[in-house]
Parts: sequence; C-alpha cells; structure tokens
Amino acid sequence: MTQLMYPTNPKFDLLFERIIDVSPELVWAAWTTPEHLKQWFTPAPWKTVDCEIDLRPGGLFRTVMRSPEGEEFPSIGCYLEITPNKKLVWTNALQPGYRPVNQLAMSDNDFPFTAIVSIEPHEQGAKYTAISIHRNEEDCQKHQDMGFYDGWGKALDQLIEYMKKI
Repeated sequence: MTQLMYPTNPKFDLLFERIIDVSPELVWAAWTTPEHLKQWFTPAPWKTVDCEIDLRPGGLFRTVMRSPEGEEFPSIGCYLEITPNKKLVWTNALQPGYRPVNQLAMSDNDFPFTAIVSIEPHEQGAKYTAISIHRNEEDCQKHQDMGFYDGWGKALDQLIEYMKKI
C-alpha cells in the first residue's frame, strides 16, 4: 500500500490501487496533457470532450464529460499539489485560485471531494494509487454507489491501452 502522510478513513475515503505495465512518466503525461486525458479519462461509452489544465497549485483542472445520450457534464477543480511523475492532487471543492465553490450551485449528483493520484516506480511499470477523500460518509457512499471502483478501473484500463499506443 502507498505510504500516505495521513491515514485514510474507510468511512470517508475510497482507495483504488493497481500495478500497471506503463511507466510513471507515461501515466503522468496521461494525467497532465489535455489531448491525452480526453482519450481515456471517462469510462466508455462516456467521453471526455474537452479538457483544460493549468498545471500549478491553484491552477485550473476542467473537464467536460458527455453521456451516451449526448448530455454534457462540466467539472471545474483546482490543483492543490503537483510532484512531477509522482503525485497529483486536486479538488472540486475549490475553483482555480483556491476560490471556494458555492455548494448551493452544485447539483444533487455533485459532492465535494479531493483526489490524490500517486504513481510509484515498480518493476512491472508503476504502482498506481487513487484516493478520493470526502467530507462525510454520505458523500463517500454516493461516490461509491456511482461506480467509483468500476469507473476508475475502466478509465485506468483505457489510460494503459491509449498510452501504449503513443
């Protein structure tokens, strides 16, 4: 398990880990290059149709996902921590520049969370860890019920397949 600077809480946090046969540098490029991210980020048949990245603490992380029915779901977040080829942390609870999100403007399906993606070198390629941190048990359960594990797993499979081709 990835060494964390704080303990995870299974009531509030979702943890996804896998050993993958892609280098940390390729995983990093997949997460930090908009054209790459659009190819894998949303589990098919959903698509990521737009992405904007300002890769610095306080910078913008914006995606637009499209459902199979054509409905679009924009998401705006803020990067909190960036360690090249090792760690990426962002949240949808803050807008760029660390501006708090107006919770009243969030839809019923939205909830604030912070995501941590850690990438460690491994003899097979990389150890990939994703943690989704929630403010309460209800939000954590909602994220899990939305298909966190299946969705992050499918997206990672797409990342691997795509990055092996480039």
